Amino acid sequence: MSSYEVAKAAEAARRIWSCWQAGETLGELPAECRPANAFEGYAAQAQLPEVSGRRVLGWKLAATSAVGQAHIQVSGPLAGRLLSGKVFDDGAELSLFGNRMRVAEPEFAFRMGRDLAPRETAYSQDEVMGAVADLHLGLEAPDSRFAVFEKAGEAQLIADNACAGQYVVGPAAPAVWRRIDLSRHAVTGKVTKAGGDCWTREGVGAAVLGDPRIALTWLANRLSSLGLTLKAGEIVTTGTCMTPLEIEPGDAVEADYGALGRARLRFAAEA
Repeated sequence: MSSYEVAKAAEAARRIWSCWQAGETLGELPAECRPANAFEGYAAQAQLPEVSGRRVLGWKLAATSAVGQAHIQVSGPLAGRLLSGKVFDDGAELSLFGNRMRVAEPEFAFRMGRDLAPRETAYSQDEVMGAVADLHLGLEAPDSRFAVFEKAGEAQLIADNACAGQYVVGPAAPAVWRRIDLSRHAVTGKVTKAGGDCWTREGVGAAVLGDPRIALTWLANRLSSLGLTLKAGEIVTTGTCMTPLEIEPGDAVEADYGALGRARLRFAAEA
C-alpha cells in the first residue's frame, strides 16, 4: 500500500463521514489527506465502512450519462458503496436533513446471485448477467459532502462515496425482465406535492451508459481492477435513467417501470 493509503485515506474518510452525519459541507479535503487521483479516491472510500461502523450492502453508480459526467466534470462513471443505515425498503419516508442536491433518481438495480471475484481478464456482459439473481426497481436521493460538488473533481467525489445519499430498494421485477431490452424500457418519474399537485418526467434505460446491463458490467470490471469482489447478495444500482427529479420536504415520489412494477418513497415534511 502507498503512504497515502496507510496514512491519509482513513483521515479523508473520517472527514467525509463526519460531514455526512452532521449535515455539513466541505470546501475541499485538507491537502494532507486529499486524494490526488481516482485510485487514491477509491482508497479513501474503502475506509468508509470502518470509520462509519456500517456494512457494505452493495454498490451505486454515478455519472452514467454524458450529461451527468459533464455536470460534475468527470471523465466517466464513478462507483460508491451502499452502506447500512442508508438503504431503505420500498415506500420508506426519508429525511432531507443536510441534503443540498434535493433530487430523486429512478434507477435499475441488480441483486447479485453469486460472487464475481477479481481476475486478470475482463468479465463479459453475459458472464456478469449470468451472476445476477434479480432486477429491482429503485430510487436514490443522492448528495455530496462538498459545498460545490460540481467542482470537487473526480478523486474527491470518489472519496465522497460517489455522491451517495439514501437509497430505496423497490420490489423485484417479474422474471420477464430478462427478455426485455432494458435500453429501450421507458420509466416515468412522478412527484406529488404535499398539497396534491403532481408532475411527471420520462426516462429510458439507455440513459444509463446505453443500457443498465452495460453499467453493471462496468462496475464488475472496475471492482475487479481494484482487487474487490462483487459479492452474492449485494445490490448494484446503476444510475439515474432520467434527468433527476427536483424534490423538497413533503414530496412523494413514484417511479413507474410499466410492466416491471413501481418503486415509491416519501420525504418527511421537515428536512
